[in-house]
Amino acid sequence: MIPMTTPTDTLLETASLTPAEPVAPGVVVHRNVMVAMRDGVRLATDVYRPAGADGGADPAPRPVIFERTPYDKAGTPRTELSVARPTSYSRPELAIKLVAEGYVVIWQDCRGRYDSEGSFTKYLNEAEDGYDSMVWIAEQDFGNGRVGTMGLSYDAHVQMAMACLNPPGLACMAVDSGGFSNAFTCGIRQGGALEMKQATWAYNRAMEAPLAAAEPAVLGAIEAEDLAGWMTRTPWTKGRSPVRWDPDYEDYLLDQWQHGTFDDFWKKTGIWAAGYYHDFPKIPIIFMSSWYDAYVQTTLENYTGLKGDAARPLTMIMGPWTHGNRSRRVFGDVDFGPHATFDGQVDEDWLAFRVKFFARWLKDQDQGASLRDERVHLFVMGGGSGRKTPEGHLDHGGHWIEASDWPIPEAEALRLYPSPDMSLSESPAAGEMGYAYDPADPVPTIGGSLTSGEPIFEGGAFDQTEDARFFGCTNPGLPLIARRDVLSFQTAPLAEDLLVAGPVTIRLKVSTDAPDTDFTAKLVDVYPPSPDYPRGYAMNITDGIFRVRYRKGYECPELVAPDEGAFEITITPFATVNLFKAGHRLRLDISSSNFPKYDINFNTGEPEGTARGSRVAHNTVHLGEGTVLELQVLKG
Repeated sequence: MIPMTTPTDTLLETASLTPAEPVAPGVVVHRNVMVAMRDGVRLATDVYRPAGADGGADPAPRPVIFERTPYDKAGTPRTELSVARPTSYSRPELAIKLVAEGYVVIWQDCRGRYDSEGSFTKYLNEAEDGYDSMVWIAEQDFGNGRVGTMGLSYDAHVQMAMACLNPPGLACMAVDSGGFSNAFTCGIRQGGALEMKQATWAYNRAMEAPLAAAEPAVLGAIEAEDLAGWMTRTPWTKGRSPVRWDPDYEDYLLDQWQHGTFDDFWKKTGIWAAGYYHDFPKIPIIFMSSWYDAYVQTTLENYTGLKGDAARPLTMIMGPWTHGNRSRRVFGDVDFGPHATFDGQVDEDWLAFRVKFFARWLKDQDQGASLRDERVHLFVMGGGSGRKTPEGHLDHGGHWIEASDWPIPEAEALRLYPSPDMSLSESPAAGEMGYAYDPADPVPTIGGSLTSGEPIFEGGAFDQTEDARFFGCTNPGLPLIARRDVLSFQTAPLAEDLLVAGPVTIRLKVSTDAPDTDFTAKLVDVYPPSPDYPRGYAMNITDGIFRVRYRKGYECPELVAPDEGAFEITITPFATVNLFKAGHRLRLDISSSNFPKYDINFNTGEPEGTARGSRVAHNTVHLGEGTVLELQVLKG
């Protein structure tokens, strides 16, 4: 572990509150209070407070709700809505609602974004900036010394980063769909491969960066780039990318792409909370994500890494949603049923849940026994009719359960072995199966646990059949298993329902003639043929990847020697909870690419993110005891 940056005791200057402006009956705001960080950079901060009798701010100290964001502190997030209220609150509107509940509410632009000063380096300034902001809050007369934080996605990352330094006043956190346990294994990279959402995010966010706002020519240049075309020319390199017009964004992206060893570069507070769990404050935390979100693994790891201390009560919520879309029921082409939403199931809606949470832990008000308990709320996907809904979606269905812990203590191990006859059963059978992986023709991504990929890719559940909607599909109508570089193993039709609930692990014994290559794995729920789906429906559940240069550890990449022979690797797709109904088949697909979810391995062994060459890899999976799918199942 690298040493933490020592927090400053005093900041360079104390920001004065700007004049209070009325924004609603009984609510005033201090806009763009410029709060100085330890290096002198000032972050734009809006402070919403109850109004006093004189029309200014009421001086009485109150608990604080604090959110830091790169997405505009005065803007409108896409997810502050509910089933009953389908239009999202803007941040000012949400602040007004929370002030009415008895809080001071603070929104802050992250460094280098919108009204804040400084340069933006994604993730890496957030721990210190969050800490210094909390020091400033603690010095203000409007607070009572108790601060609750909240936020989705990047706004979740900044909470976990800040908590690594245990800032003053932090009393509780609502961490929604983010907060890196280890960004090298979930969020930036997975299994050694880069998550290409980092590339699409950098491109999209560069268009709203200060440089683009200040120089119309820069914005025009970025907008004029053919992003889809550039995705066929990876890896991007310095000055050779659609993000080259803003060096700050290109630089941090290429750092992530090209730094392929898990070393001190990755062991930082902003992207490696797991290394700092021992320093975490003992406060209540909500961890929420969803099975088709990009942050399943980090959410589960944060929960398991911090649980077990009565002074730190944890709540975990896992829905069937894509990233942050907790008030919907359809994800991809699949309908998860009327119970899929957070609204009306876990609570009235997410805002109501947070209001109760903050009242409990910031104001000592009992808002229901459920918030005092350590609860694990899990959505079980599956159980629907399998018919096509009137809107044209597969009715997969689902329902909520509660567990006492994660992993679920009652779950039992199930091991399934791929066989040369393409079956998947509890009995191993020896054999070898090889294929040629050509980086010029990668397996296209069709849904999955994805976010921030627009307009190139999207997350969710889909039939694993090529479709013109999906980037890289050249044979619309053909199932992915028609490809010669996809090995597909499936069970016989299930005699009874099978509830998979927990971690998913694929252990493979493999060999390759390339110095480096990838292996991918995908778990699929295969519906039988029906009048609505004459060829059945192969619904993706979860998937993963492993880059073989890391077979001896992420800290010590090593290319494969020509005479090395077979070796063992482990692929860890995201955990899941899915009911495979009787009559369905459970399928495991093995290949060597899943693009553009993950970056392409060009099989040359060149340093990460720099390949100019390319070669076909001849990859082999050695079947038998060493190649197995390990699941956790609930019975009864």
